[in-house]
Amino acid sequence: MIARALLLATALIAASSAAAVAQTQESFTNRNAIAAPVLRANVQVSSDLVRIGDVIDNAGSAAQIAIYRAPDLGTTGSLPVAQVLNTLRAHHVIGVDTRDLREISVTRLARTLEGKDIELQIARALERRNGLGDAANLSLTFDRDPSDVRLDAGFTGAMQAAIVRYDNRNGRFDVTFEIGNDNGAAAAKLRFTGTAIETVEATVLARNVERNEILKSSDVVVERRAKAEVGADAAARDRAVGMQARRQLRAGQAIRTADLVKPDLVQRDQNVMLVYEAPGIYLTMRGKALDNGTEGDVVSVMNVQSKRTLSGTVIGRGQVSITPAAPRPPQTSDATSSLGSTQPAPVAVATVSSPVAPKAE
Repeated sequence: MIARALLLATALIAASSAAAVAQTQESFTNRNAIAAPVLRANVQVSSDLVRIGDVIDNAGSAAQIAIYRAPDLGTTGSLPVAQVLNTLRAHHVIGVDTRDLREISVTRLARTLEGKDIELQIARALERRNGLGDAANLSLTFDRDPSDVRLDAGFTGAMQAAIVRYDNRNGRFDVTFEIGNDNGAAAAKLRFTGTAIETVEATVLARNVERNEILKSSDVVVERRAKAEVGADAAARDRAVGMQARRQLRAGQAIRTADLVKPDLVQRDQNVMLVYEAPGIYLTMRGKALDNGTEGDVVSVMNVQSKRTLSGTVIGRGQVSITPAAPRPPQTSDATSSLGSTQPAPVAVATVSSPVAPKAE
């Protein structure tokens, strides 16, 4: 019985050892299968170097070895598989599964800053600096055209204005931005120089306009002009239309409020209607204007019938209101006024103290 038990125990131990060995071999086989390097068809890199770990999976300790320079920022290049395998062998990386690829593509990731966004950030940095106005009203001219700027994909930080200079005497600006990197690299610096001016919406003449001419809608357009050119009294378009030019104006000129006046509703030597209005009375008569005048102006007019010259207020086109004269107060004698008496003055009576003189012959 003891011998039989020993034989059974030996058999069990042998079976367990065989199972353990088989399991260990299977584990090594699976580990080798997982660790086999496999070539990638499409490679994306965010730096200027392509490393072994970028082109194959399971590169192991060789992953950080640089083997190629990356394409330009934001572009894609290709590499023949045969060339890649030769390069890998030189670094003792063999047994690569090529998956029957003939070439692989390598794309260098990039962050693109568009020129219009750069201009907007510069305008915001200059906003209300040294007398400038809102960013939306700033017009920028660059020493070098700010085309799109490409950075490594690791520079994901916002554009931070590190240095901002502006000279209001000549309009020159000098702005430097810093952009942080997620990978711990030094911040990228972008510097821009040029000229900044503040602009306003200006009403501009589309043609030459003579003195006293009334502006029509087709005579004016709205453009952005330098604030220094227009001044603080730029005329709005809706207020310029229908107004009268105070002086001769040229095409392309920005209109100022001082260039315009209300249109004359009455012109010299024009036939007008005189309006006389009093409580219970409304009279109209023909007249002739002796002055030019806009609404509210007091002008001289002549009554065509009586030939009398009157003063009146312009109330409309070709209409002048004649104000009725106020009634004159009753006059009193100086003597009565000086005495302040309300009694009538005594009347002198003539008396005869001598006989009537005889009639001369």
